[in-house]
Amino acid sequence: MNARRAPAASRRAPPRAAQSRVAGIDVARGIAIVAMIAYHAAFDLAFFRVTAANFYRDPFWLHSRTLILSSFLLLAGISLVLADRADAGSSRFWQHVLRIAACALAVSMASYFVFPRSFIWFGVLHAIAVSLVLIRPVSSRPYIALAIGIAVIAAGNLYSSPAFDQRGLGWIGFATVKPMTEDYVPLFPWTGVMLVGIAAGHALARNDFRALAPLAHLPGALAWLGRHSLAVYMLHQPILLGLLWVFVRR
Repeated sequence: MNARRAPAASRRAPPRAAQSRVAGIDVARGIAIVAMIAYHAAFDLAFFRVTAANFYRDPFWLHSRTLILSSFLLLAGISLVLADRADAGSSRFWQHVLRIAACALAVSMASYFVFPRSFIWFGVLHAIAVSLVLIRPVSSRPYIALAIGIAVIAAGNLYSSPAFDQRGLGWIGFATVKPMTEDYVPLFPWTGVMLVGIAAGHALARNDFRALAPLAHLPGALAWLGRHSLAVYMLHQPILLGLLWVFVRR
């Protein structure tokens, strides 16, 4: 007996939500994660006075932080485009934002115990959570996102005022001096990088992200790190600090 043809519905392509991940994006995020872990490992060695590196004045470390942070925020903007293309829906978006916000709060609380005078009150996770809400309305408008993004980056680097030299307004940006905190990522200029990421995401999507296809041939561990970047971000520092604490007490 001939097998019956499958109903038309079952022969359709998988839903767009199943296509919300791009291997090249995961690998790129994994590379950023590796760079971040290396940076924090070096920072922790200096914190325990194993090395004498100055992470607050040395141009090498300052530029390294800028590059790593820019990579994460650019990828966050690209990922927002992917979520929109996959039609992830509002509920998943808000779950994602709340998850990041909860992790940001946990970072603030944990850093307060380690660095009570310079705890993280508006770091990268805080900036991503707030920025995602602010930039979502233009996630489908790449040219508008690019124009606003360039303006935000320019304003954040060119304008400053003593009025923003306080914690109540410092999270916006425009401070004349960097506040005493271990991770400071104000909306100006850093939200601008995420907006540029939206434009980059649309540009990559026009060719189905083929420009990033070579990254998919790199070790699968990088893609795994990229898929679990938030969990790795939250766990790597306690592990590094714990290992170094044991090492220096030997």
